[in-house]
Amino acid sequence: MTTPNTTPTPGSTPDSIPGSTPGSTPAPNPLAKTPPGPASERPTVELHTDGACSGNPGPGGWAYILIHPSTSRRREASGAEHDTTNNKMELRAVIEGLSSLSRPSTVDLYSDSKYVLDGLREWMPNWKARNWRTAGKKPVKNRELWERLDALKSIHHIRFHWIKGHADHPENQRCDQLAVAAREQLVGP
Repeated sequence: MTTPNTTPTPGSTPDSIPGSTPGSTPAPNPLAKTPPGPASERPTVELHTDGACSGNPGPGGWAYILIHPSTSRRREASGAEHDTTNNKMELRAVIEGLSSLSRPSTVDLYSDSKYVLDGLREWMPNWKARNWRTAGKKPVKNRELWERLDALKSIHHIRFHWIKGHADHPENQRCDQLAVAAREQLVGP
C-alpha cells in the first residue's frame, strides 16, 4: 500500500532516517511516554511537507524535508499509495515528518495545505469534543490519520506556517517534486 523512500542528504546518515513496512501500521511512538518538557528545552526543527495526487482519489505521493537550523542538517523522505486522496497525502507527509523526530521538538511546520493547518489549529479540538464528528454531525473524514496527528501533536510543540503552493518557495517545490516522483515511481509517469 505505501512505498516509503527516504533519502539522506548531506549531513544525515541512512540509519538516522526512519522507514516503514509497506501496508503496516507504525509501532507506537516511544516518545509518547516521554514528557515533552518546556518548549525552551526542545530542539527546534523546520518541517516542510507536501502531498500530490493524480486524480482524487487516485495514486498519490507525500514528501517531507526536515531541517535542523542549528546544524543545517537536512533529511528528505517520500512515499506513495495506489488509491488515496490529496488530503490524505498532505496528512501523511506531516505524520511521517513528525514521526521521524527522535525526541520532543519545537517544530516550525510549513505547508501549503489549509486543510492540514486549519484542522490542526481550529477543527480538531471541536471534532474531538463531538466524538470525531463535524459541526454537521457527520463522521470526520480521514479520522485515523487525524488521530495519529493528534497523538504526535501532544508530543511536539508545533508552530504553523501557511505558504502558497507553487509560488517559488524552494522547500515546498522540492517536496512537491519528491511527492510527484514517489507517485510516478509507484505507477509510472
